[in-house]
Amino acid sequence: MTLPLGEQSGLRGHVDLLSRQAFVQDGAKTTPTDLPADLEDAVAEARDQLVEAIAAADESLMEKYLEDAELTAEELRQGLRKAVLAGEFVPVVAGSAHRCMGVTALLDLVVGSLPSPLDAAPLSARKPDSEETVEISATDPSLAALVFKTMSDPYVGKLSLFRVVSGSLATNSTAYNVNQGQKEKVGQLFTVRGEKQFPVAKLNAGDLGGVAKLDVTHTGDTLADQSRPVMVAVPPPPDAFYSASMHAASRADEERLTTALARLDEEDRGFTWRRDRDTGELVAFGLGQLHLEIAMARLKRKFGVECDLGRPKIAYRETVRGSARVQGRHKKQTGGRGQFGDVWLRVEPLPRGGGVEFADEVKGGSVPHNFIPAVEKGVIDAMREGVIAGYPMVDVKVTLDDGSSHPVDSSELAFKLAGQIALRKAAQEAGPVLLEPIVEVEVVTPEEVLGDIMGDLNGKRGKIQGTEQRESLQVVKALVPLAEVASYGADLRRMAQGRADFTMKFSHYEEMPAHLADQVIAAYKRDKGESADE
Repeated sequence: MTLPLGEQSGLRGHVDLLSRQAFVQDGAKTTPTDLPADLEDAVAEARDQLVEAIAAADESLMEKYLEDAELTAEELRQGLRKAVLAGEFVPVVAGSAHRCMGVTALLDLVVGSLPSPLDAAPLSARKPDSEETVEISATDPSLAALVFKTMSDPYVGKLSLFRVVSGSLATNSTAYNVNQGQKEKVGQLFTVRGEKQFPVAKLNAGDLGGVAKLDVTHTGDTLADQSRPVMVAVPPPPDAFYSASMHAASRADEERLTTALARLDEEDRGFTWRRDRDTGELVAFGLGQLHLEIAMARLKRKFGVECDLGRPKIAYRETVRGSARVQGRHKKQTGGRGQFGDVWLRVEPLPRGGGVEFADEVKGGSVPHNFIPAVEKGVIDAMREGVIAGYPMVDVKVTLDDGSSHPVDSSELAFKLAGQIALRKAAQEAGPVLLEPIVEVEVVTPEEVLGDIMGDLNGKRGKIQGTEQRESLQVVKALVPLAEVASYGADLRRMAQGRADFTMKFSHYEEMPAHLADQVIAAYKRDKGESADE
């Protein structure tokens, strides 16, 4: 729809192709100007292509166009709107969000060409406690309002932002929260423009608005008439594939962090967080590094909690290459009743993904039956922290095949400790190795940087699984060690100048190359030594 005046840091405005009018921008002010002479040919060529495309989408315009009649700007705008409403065109304008350039042209395009609520296709909704679906449109008289965002305001508390899909919602009324099955008192409604709120008496279908201090309503809930309860389908949240560890700046921040994160999670559907059960770290997930940096700035500004981002620890695993059979004995005598447990364990590897398996092959009661669960518990406890770098052990089969007991001194505790001792000894003798997580990475990229991206993935120890074309873009699929792509978002932005995107998901564990495993093991021993000194 437009051609830029200048490019990159030299961008200074745009040319509207339909009107042939050039605009330059100085700060927030946009001023019409003469079309630069050196752009006349480019504008003419681009406009001809645009006019031909619009005419081809409308039979009456095409007839006029083929008769070499000049199509007016108004005819072209009406043809454009018709094609956009039919889903045939996606209009594009040039601009810079960072410098607010092209914003006016974009908003004019929204008003003139995009569908109003009356033009839009009906939305899908579901009846509560049923899989039956219905379609609702802006002309339906019954209320249906979707809460699409929740915000925290330091002065008034929780703000719920919503879109009225059908019907109307009035200030100081009552609505029915279909998802929660409860009535909700609605106070003063308002519309939002930037940081300012403007009170309104009523909001109608198609309007966006907000209300404060709803009691039971959350993001994704539908407010409706109780006589016609429907739940509007919620768009799926974007994939939060970029991760970073979070570390509170102080003890006071740490105590308030999880509460603040829960409120931030409710506000931002693209942000989520969890405590990694393997590493114990708090990990944030978002759409990219900038997204998480903004989230941390909001934590500090809105909730007074300061938090630093870091690189997440990798959840490595340990396993064994070979087999071993060892004895584990726990014997302690300190006067009175002692402690005695004696077991023989056989350790062997399982296929990748096999988990942990415990087998009982004791014959003749050498280990009393009532103590075998204690041995298993000791083995499982010991496997939570491996023998070479402290990571959980997986893909291992442990078999209890012999042992001995004492009629007085044997106990569940003694056999549990004996199981732990035997497991650690057996793992050391069976050739312990480190496993690293492998993720499936899918990169969608322009073809001109495809080679750079594939070379980079190969350099990250990735295994290219294939490429395919998706419209004008190329899709690369690869299996890559997670440790190599923990900060892949920044690398990809650098290579593709922000024109590529990627997703990743966990695939499986593989044995880590020895020289890299040695580095992880050395770091574990170094950290353990520092802890011991403390």
